Amino acid sequence: MARLRSSPRPTCCKHRSLEERPLLSPIEAGGLAVVFKVLANDTRLRLLHALIRASELCVTELAKSVGMKPQAVSNQLQKLSDLGIIASRREGNNIHYRLIDLCVRSLLEKGLCLMEEVHDRSLYPARVRGAI
Repeated sequence: MARLRSSPRPTCCKHRSLEERPLLSPIEAGGLAVVFKVLANDTRLRLLHALIRASELCVTELAKSVGMKPQAVSNQLQKLSDLGIIASRREGNNIHYRLIDLCVRSLLEKGLCLMEEVHDRSLYPARVRGAI
């Protein structure tokens, strides 16, 4: 499979800082909760990380990377696609996926940073610290 050429990585969309924004409305908070619920799944996070690392992968490659069956991976990818985080294209019998929401890359980087900082402060339960 031909890989997409690396191009300069655009950054996440720029908006007013959280301090400059009015308090989230109930509708905004609900929408944000939907985003976090979709992202709050270890398999989907691993799939997103695989897509960030490789730019574009087919379902079979993604399934192999996370040790799951292609159908199970397709179900997880559909949730990310429904939210507009990833896009797909068909090439013969294969469907290839790529990340299209660049804010997700930034969010994962920030989340990993937070996780590592909290881990360094030994605030994680022992069960979680052992997994990192």
